Amino acid sequence: MTLLTDPLVAAPTHRGRRLRRTPALRRLVRETRLDPSMLVAPIFVRPGHDVREEIGSMPGQHRLSVDRLPELAERLLEAGIGSVLLFGLPESKDAEGSGAWDEQGIVQDAIRELRRATADALAIVADVCLCEYTSHGHCGVIRGGSVDNDATLPLLARTAASLAEAGADVVAPSAMMDGQVAAIRAALPDTPILAYAAKHASAFYGPFREAADSAPAFGDRRAYQMDPANGREALAEILADIAEGADMIMVKPALPALDLMAAARAATTLPIAAYQVSGEYAAICAAAERGWLDRRATALETLTAIARAGAGIVVTYFALETAAWLREEWR
Repeated sequence: MTLLTDPLVAAPTHRGRRLRRTPALRRLVRETRLDPSMLVAPIFVRPGHDVREEIGSMPGQHRLSVDRLPELAERLLEAGIGSVLLFGLPESKDAEGSGAWDEQGIVQDAIRELRRATADALAIVADVCLCEYTSHGHCGVIRGGSVDNDATLPLLARTAASLAEAGADVVAPSAMMDGQVAAIRAALPDTPILAYAAKHASAFYGPFREAADSAPAFGDRRAYQMDPANGREALAEILADIAEGADMIMVKPALPALDLMAAARAATTLPIAAYQVSGEYAAICAAAERGWLDRRATALETLTAIARAGAGIVVTYFALETAAWLREEWR
């Protein structure tokens, strides 16, 4: 074996290890940096009073009644997290999902309470979909046994208008109906739209459907959510939503779609959001509980990868924990 001490063997001129020697040096040259201000905390709001109900498949996550929201908002703001994404569990459901646009609906009440408690300190993003409000669990109205795209559009626009009227800063259409952004933009010319532009029919949504009580009663959502195999189609969906008036675009789920975030970043200058969805969160939690992975290290590595791929906004159930971890790292 030839050793580098042999005068005939040249030492390497490139030594990447020079800048990896200490934690301080690694922080100094780090290319991708996480910050609490880029994180968005998803919140599930349910009826009742003084309710904090744990979600079985998502350890550490809870459904909250409206009166418990100011307490959470205060914790988020103190941690440097300035944005939330709201989902609601209504008192009752019907075939059209009319609770989604009810002026006294669960999310509308939540928005007003958060606005009262935080003024403009918190950016309130409201999900726009019907699945949590329909008796059949699909994201639009059913005609002839399937979701009718065009009959759903005015209902999504009506829902978005109701949420904006209640005080939402941003509306986020997630139903994956063709033309949903254009319909909402026509109804709300001045309200920011965060479009779930590339939303795949993913196996990673299972825990969310428990949390939001939104599993479809029959069939699945593959006819309107995207085939995970299609990257070029995803980029076409992103560009279509931009053309219809989206101010920001979302890629969902996050880790299985890092390539799409990079492609979107190369294709547009608009802000790009990524949703680290319930199944991604639950998988890390489950592995950490069994000692197979380090919860903190794995969460931070995955969030860094999402940001490195091009997302400047990250919706994650690790939001509060991540803010605390980053604060410890900066000390």
